[in-house]
Amino acid sequence: MALPLDNDMNPAGNEKDSRTHEYNEANDRSTTMTDMDICMKRLGEKGYNTQYRVEKGKLVSMDTQQKYKAKDVVAANYFRFEGNTNPDDMSILYAIETSDGNKGTLADAYGLYADDETSEFMKEVEIHKKVTEGKLD
Repeated sequence: MALPLDNDMNPAGNEKDSRTHEYNEANDRSTTMTDMDICMKRLGEKGYNTQYRVEKGKLVSMDTQQKYKAKDVVAANYFRFEGNTNPDDMSILYAIETSDGNKGTLADAYGLYADDETSEFMKEVEIHKKVTEGKLD
């Protein structure tokens, strides 16, 4: 059972909580973006316009059907999302760059519901995580 909070967001009757409850910087465990559509739009503004899927061990452009091996792909960044009503509803969005200069996104479920083929492919891909301050750098 949750304890009631006083006006300063402290558990009623406990010592003063010194946290500010203001978190402005992203870190490796989370990102300030909570909506995948917004994130995809911002990535699109940065040139990540192609959507990819993994099929038969290769990354495939959904636009051109161009196929890439894992060695020809870099995940320049990634973003994890958790469902608003169900913590098991998690997904991950990769910002993908290919050896021929194409940029796009690859989305997958995260955790228990992840696509095995996509997960295996991404284990072979060089993955970077850029720590941002609430924006896509």
